[in-house]
Amino acid sequence: MTFNEDSGLFSRFSSQDMTERDPKGSREAFAAFRELVTRFPESKYSPDAAARMKYLVNALAQNEVHVARYYMKRNGFVAAANRAQYVVQNYPQAPSVEEAVFIMVKAYDALGMTELRDGADKVMRTNFPQSKYLTGKTQKDVPWWMLWDPNW
Repeated sequence: MTFNEDSGLFSRFSSQDMTERDPKGSREAFAAFRELVTRFPESKYSPDAAARMKYLVNALAQNEVHVARYYMKRNGFVAAANRAQYVVQNYPQAPSVEEAVFIMVKAYDALGMTELRDGADKVMRTNFPQSKYLTGKTQKDVPWWMLWDPNW
């Protein structure tokens, strides 16, 4: 089975975020669940498969945001903007869209693309007026595997 969230011994102790892993397994699991829902819509397993598909869509979107954040940290602003735009276009209902739009604002600003920055900023302020990204009250992003304080 390609969808086994947190089934290993190590994963129970590491609190690893599934969205930080290679998304290939998630895509394969999504395809398997989609086939089940499509071919057997009246099956007793269809509601569970549909719920897992929604979870996987959100995980895939969050994975793209992780990659966009990685590019932002390394000044790869074009790549970051492209990844964020991909999330907005392909996963419009995912919770990660908020951060993706914010990344687009920051990336376009860093690139000096004021029209695109202003457009993304308008989208951000219109759709997410109470966003933690606008107020600056975000938690520091620390990877699951970092067991020590990175600011030592």
